Amino acid sequence: MTDLPEARRKWEEDVLKPALRKAPERRAHFETSSSIPLERLYLPSDADYAAQLGFPGAYPFTRGIQPTMYRGRLWTMRQYAGYATAEESNRRYKFLLEQGQTGLSVAFDLPTQIGYDADDPLALGEVGKVGVSISSLDDMARLFDGIPLDKVSTSMTINAPAGILLALYLAVGRRQGVPARQLRGTIQNDILKEYIARGTYIFPPGPSMRLITDIFSYCQAEAPQWNTISISGYHIREAGSTAVQEVAFTLANGIAYVQAAIDAGLGVDTFASQLSFFFNAHNQFLEEVAKFRAARRMWARIMRERFGARDPRSWMLRFHTQTGGSTLTAQQPENNVVRVALQALAAVLGGTQSLHTNSMDEALALPTENAVRVALRTQQIIAHEAGAADTIDPLAGSYAVEALTDEIERQAAAYLRRIDEMGGALRAIEQGFMQNEIQEAAYAYQQAVERGEQIVVGVNEFASGEPASLERLRVDPAVEAQARERLRALRERRDAGQVRAARERLANAAAGRGNLMPLFVECVEQDVTVGELCHTLRQVWGEYRPAR
Repeated sequence: MTDLPEARRKWEEDVLKPALRKAPERRAHFETSSSIPLERLYLPSDADYAAQLGFPGAYPFTRGIQPTMYRGRLWTMRQYAGYATAEESNRRYKFLLEQGQTGLSVAFDLPTQIGYDADDPLALGEVGKVGVSISSLDDMARLFDGIPLDKVSTSMTINAPAGILLALYLAVGRRQGVPARQLRGTIQNDILKEYIARGTYIFPPGPSMRLITDIFSYCQAEAPQWNTISISGYHIREAGSTAVQEVAFTLANGIAYVQAAIDAGLGVDTFASQLSFFFNAHNQFLEEVAKFRAARRMWARIMRERFGARDPRSWMLRFHTQTGGSTLTAQQPENNVVRVALQALAAVLGGTQSLHTNSMDEALALPTENAVRVALRTQQIIAHEAGAADTIDPLAGSYAVEALTDEIERQAAAYLRRIDEMGGALRAIEQGFMQNEIQEAAYAYQQAVERGEQIVVGVNEFASGEPASLERLRVDPAVEAQARERLRALRERRDAGQVRAARERLANAAAGRGNLMPLFVECVEQDVTVGELCHTLRQVWGEYRPAR
């Protein structure tokens, strides 16, 4: 049996030192985005294989949640899309489905995300700009016109008004003759990360958490194939966090949601299998692969050991991945194709269930059809040409990947202990702990870029100075006027008395303790708009104002 420490010492003396005297390494210190030192050379560890890795489809799911992973079924290929009107977004969805996309992912405009109709004065200038404008059931029906909801899985990036947008989707399904039990998809519905990193919140934390547990309870009974939340580390990473912080803060939020549901009277195994997660795929390839594996293992242990879940489906961390928007550059945008390909490969090697690949032009504008086609083709090449999907967890056993997986878990667990000591995720958010940690990490990264320690190709090194020449998508300013006119016509033709009565029932229920989801469905089917429903809730609950 080889004595590894002695063999390493001999290699360092006889081989490494002479080489270093001739040619020093590029820098004195190498580390990941989380400041994890990267060793020159990794050797086998004495880790317990069964406890740390196990087998695919079995606890602790380090190697994947399915026994055959992509050998049985590829990940869902979703391209996040939505802009301007429902009709224009509908055309983009059909284009993407024709190109081989296997799931839809809806981007809503800012007014929709924060609960304002397109004709609200606060929506002026923002209608249809960063997503599709949806104010009513009529809008939602046009968004999915000709798209059979029993044949596609739909993800919706919506948080504060998530229950209302889900109600609209359920109502459209009903119009198509598709019962709620057959609908598949996800609503993001993660309000805690809005307080931490993104800012599209409406209501204070208490009622916001109530809306989330109402959705858990309703879907468990009415829409069992629907993922009721996508607990999102993506935006935490986009705000500047490290990989370790992304894992830790996302899982801390997940713990808060599980505890809130239990406190609301739900049994953990009745809702846990409908939870999903959403992670970023960033630039440091090996760290990203390790991050996904560590998060999956940690969640399995949290659910089994902390919450006492007994159903193996409750232990599984299912996740969607999006490549890193913050890594895209306006300079030399074609370089983004390479960045996205590597990030997407990391997500696949890390075992994602669903993937969005950013388009090369997204640092400049909304993506064009050509750019989004290239982004989708990137996934298809990884799936069908690269061979990465043909064996399960192919980087398992890599000394470097396993060491990084263990270290990310160790550091993320330390963060979770600190958050627990503060009283949980909500208290940590109220104290500004997570926000401050992210801000410090973002500042450190930017300083490294400005000092030239972190190279960004085409930005602080290898710059060309040539302006970007890509075609850019423009949203017609007439979109806003059209949306306002549609709402005017809707308000004229609907039964004002029914709308008033429906809003009163909702206000009374919001002041009480009943589940609000059935009322949301009832209201949207009577043409109460998204903005009217949110204003009704604002009158009862008020709005969240962060502490200064």
